[in-house]
Formats: sequence, C-alpha cells, structure tokens
Amino acid sequence: MKNKFLLASSVALFSVALLACGTEDTKKEATAGEAGKETLHIAALESAYGSEMWDNIVTSYEKANPDVDVELTIDKNLEEVISPNMKAGKYPDVVLLGTGRKLALPETMIKDNALEDLTDVLDMDVYGEDVKVKDKLVPGFTDTLVTNPYNDGKTFLAPMFYSPTGLFYNQNLLTEKGWDVPETWDQMWELGDKAKAEGISLFTYPHAGYFDAFFYSLLFEVGGPDFYNHAMSYEDGIWETPEATKAFEIVGKLAEYTEPTTVANGNDRDFTKNQQLVLDDKALFMPNGTWVVGEMAEAPRSDGFEWGMTALPAIEEGGDRYAFTFFEQLWVPEAAENKDAAKEFVSYVYSDEAAKIFAEAGAVQPIEGISEMLTDDNKLFYSIYDTGAKAGMGGFAATEAVEGVSMADELFATVDSVVTGDKTIEEWQSAVEKASDQLRPALK
Repeated sequence: MKNKFLLASSVALFSVALLACGTEDTKKEATAGEAGKETLHIAALESAYGSEMWDNIVTSYEKANPDVDVELTIDKNLEEVISPNMKAGKYPDVVLLGTGRKLALPETMIKDNALEDLTDVLDMDVYGEDVKVKDKLVPGFTDTLVTNPYNDGKTFLAPMFYSPTGLFYNQNLLTEKGWDVPETWDQMWELGDKAKAEGISLFTYPHAGYFDAFFYSLLFEVGGPDFYNHAMSYEDGIWETPEATKAFEIVGKLAEYTEPTTVANGNDRDFTKNQQLVLDDKALFMPNGTWVVGEMAEAPRSDGFEWGMTALPAIEEGGDRYAFTFFEQLWVPEAAENKDAAKEFVSYVYSDEAAKIFAEAGAVQPIEGISEMLTDDNKLFYSIYDTGAKAGMGGFAATEAVEGVSMADELFATVDSVVTGDKTIEEWQSAVEKASDQLRPALK
C-alpha cells in the first residue's frame, strides 16, 4: 500500500485528479437547452476513495450554484486519457492530481509554466461561507515547494487530500506496562531500555522506503523549515552541517534498538511481517501512515490491541515535534477556458459541505477542525495536528535524471545497511552529501 500510495501521491497512497477534456462541440451539446449556464469540466482519477463521492460533489455543487453545469469524467488512468487532448489545446478547467506520479503531468505543467496562479483563491471566501480559504486551511500546507513550486511566495497548486504519518504503536500495551509515549528522543532511549528488559524491541519499520516521511520529519525537527527547504534544494554542504549530523546520529542509535528480523523482512513481499511485530507486541513503534489500519485490518493481534499514533519525539524538551504528511494537489491550467468558474469551484471544495462528502469516503482535507468530522481511528490520526504536532510537507526539488544517482537510495534505502552494521553513520552521511552534490547542477 505504501508503494501504491507514493506512486499515487508523492513522497506517498491516494491520487485524485480533476479534468475536463471536452471539445467545443461537446460543450454546445451539453449546454443545449440550458441558456445562460456555464459548463465546468471536471474529471477525477478513480482511486481508493471510489467514484461515488465525486458524483455527490457534483450534485451538491450544482445545487449550490444553479448557473453552472458540471461535466465529470473519471478514469483510473487519467493522464493517458487527457494528455492527447491537452496536446491538442483542449485543456481542463480544474485538475486534482498529485505530483510524484510516473507520467509526471503536474511536473511537466510546472516546468512549462503552464499553471494558473491560485494565490488569489486563498483570499477568496470559501464558496457559500463567510471565511477565507487561507483561514480555513491548516497552517503550513501552502508554504511548501509542492504548492509553491517556484519558491516565489505564489501558490500554483492547492493542497487537498492528505494522510499524516508518524510512529504507530499499541496503546493498550503501553497502558498495561505503565509506559508513557516518549516526547523527546532521550525519553525514547529510556523506554527502549525498559522494553528490552522485557524482551520487546523499541522499533521496527516495514521497509527502508518508510524512512522518507520519517527522515523528513526529523530534518524539520533538527533545523526547522528553512533548513529543510535548503536540504530539499541540494544546498552545498547542507548534509555536513551539525543539524544533519544530529539527524543521522538519531537514526543510527535507533538502529541499535531495531527488532532483529526487520531487515530480512523489509521488502515489498514481506513488509507486513514487520508491521505484525507491533500487533504482536514484539516491537513498540513503527513509522507508517494512516493506511496501515486498513492494510492490517484482518491481521491477528494481541488481546486488547488499540492503535496509537504519535509525532516523532522532539530533539529536546519543549522542542517542535513533526508529523510529515503526504498530500495531493489541485490545480488549474493556465490555458483553462473557464478560469473564474474554476477558482470558485476550488474555493467550494474547502466548504464544510464538500469536506463532509469527501470525509465520508475517507478522503480528508487539510481543513482546521477536520477531525470533528471523522470517527474511530481516523479521528485519532487526523487530530495529531490539533494536539501540538506540526505538519511537515514537501519533498526534494525536481532535477533532470542523473545516471546512477538516487537520493532515495542513498538517504532511505541505506538504513538497512546501517541497521545490519554494513555501513557506518559517517559513510552514510558522506554518500548522501555526494549524491546532493551530483544532483544540484541538474535542478530544473
């Protein structure tokens, strides 16, 4: 599920896209007999959330805005369906499609400066409500290199469905043992020693790829947002700084507390065995995302098992704690025919009415107080930002391909070798800095 999620969203599970690909003739046919109405073309990639929620959104929006007819197209391979139309000059009005997918349609639009500036939408009132879009969004979601790809303070991609990540655990086990969830890394190591004395490992991970969100959160904690963005932009020497060294050292120490079978099962075929370690009370914490609950829904578990989720421990007492989130993005092509109507729709998707429709299908938006619309485990997971954790977002800046160089391989996959002792922290850190040096000249 993690791999599917990342392919569908990032550095993440869940991709959705809005698109319109009708010709002028189809527009005329669609609006025949509907004089004075504007046709808004929307298409969505059919994802794990299903298609029914989009039907409900269309019905709801048309009811709220009787002067607009919405034409909806849904397809599981949306890019393949709409790219030919876009090349022919027939652009959609609104697109909801995350970066990080194989065909890289949003990335191509960014490179070609083909996206409409949506900064003004943030100052618009949410459709049908007396609150501005920017005041309804969770802080931080429009301050990333994902939403502001040119790093110029302008928002070209609006944040949509998101999934917070963090450390998942069995709350019942901690309650029975009288153990508190660590709030600092020093407390984490103390708990690791207590657990070891009882034959329980402090840590496991599904596979090394899960260290993307983990390490991103850690970078935010050791250096803050500016440091993080410098690292994501391959700044010279950034991986040799004291802040970066601290992050590498934390993971290195965590490797000493990792359950012994983790690396052997840390692959696409056997990763659920590592997740099972938490359900069986053989390991306390694992990095994961909200999708793990559904992924392990039918798995056996210890008596009284109760999912828990926490942000990474702080570097020091009172320090910031981060929970990285993967999220999808909504955008409007610069060549869209109905840009004003498109922007009104963008503001509508953040309304309470729309949010409720999406949430009922499991698609959660970065809206203040969204946890109040959720139930059960999702209520717990998505309230993580309501209880002090900060949201970390955004990934590495796009580069041209550099043969033989992969930051993901050097920064994340190497964790396996650190855990087994085949590589030292110093060797790992040096290799990451070298990869950063090689990718810097290839920045797009």
